[in-house]
Amino acid sequence: MMKLSDILQTHGDELALILGNGIHLAGGGRGNSWRGLLLDLANKSGLNLPNWPSGLSNIEFFDVLALQEENNIGEMAKQFCDAMSDWQVNRHHRSVMSWAVKRDVPVLTTNFDTVLSDAAKAPRQRTKHAKFVSYYPWDTRFAHQLHDDPCAGFGVWHINGMACYPRSIRLGLSHYVGLAQRARGWMQQRDTGVFKENGLETWRGRHTWLQIVFKRPLLIFGLGLREDEVFLRWLLIERARYFAKFPALRQDAWYVYKNDPKDKAQEGHLLFLSSVGFNCIRVEDHSEIYDDKVWSS
Repeated sequence: MMKLSDILQTHGDELALILGNGIHLAGGGRGNSWRGLLLDLANKSGLNLPNWPSGLSNIEFFDVLALQEENNIGEMAKQFCDAMSDWQVNRHHRSVMSWAVKRDVPVLTTNFDTVLSDAAKAPRQRTKHAKFVSYYPWDTRFAHQLHDDPCAGFGVWHINGMACYPRSIRLGLSHYVGLAQRARGWMQQRDTGVFKENGLETWRGRHTWLQIVFKRPLLIFGLGLREDEVFLRWLLIERARYFAKFPALRQDAWYVYKNDPKDKAQEGHLLFLSSVGFNCIRVEDHSEIYDDKVWSS
């Protein structure tokens, strides 16, 4: 079975990393947890929930809170961002981001906080091919050098929004549907959509993080990518459809996951990922990901 170190050593300079909240929880840490923040918001709203209610995904839980707070979503997003302001960089962040900077590869994250960019000491930058919209800051990244082509070098890109722009934060199901609608509109444009011949060179998303998803081999870890990641899962389906139409442009993809024999949903989860072109790599403990010496190579 292929190992994470094999991928990093063989394909390192070509990759794009996609990271989730898992890197914040490495080493047994529990402080930097989305679910913990959502529970805090719930209790401040008067729901008095000691534990996470089973049967609710993260995004559904946020929508429940939004209804409780009479849809004051903007203020809730701001509170969520404020609660992340003291999250700290640890050695796992430093080692992974040091590797990414050294290899000059882009990093996409579903996290809202700036821990990864703080670990890389990378300032915020954006290209100016379109008018800036803080609701969808998709051309904004944290990087040492501003590349016109998002695939051309290192940068930390935020898929679901950035804490520095609270309006961009996507936490609920309706938010995820909106993300998909916006991306689909760009991808399906009649004359310059992605699915046209040479579409990636002309489409509206070519200066945003979306371009990376289609043009780079992807390595995902620290991200559950379960049913609540509606937008990203949809985007991976579109990526697979694109490669089916243009097989010569196909890019590899790997998903690293912690094996859990008790997880009844694991089989279907891995089936989905393999169906959209991912090679699934099993580890028995998260330390096999974050403590691998390859990050210092």
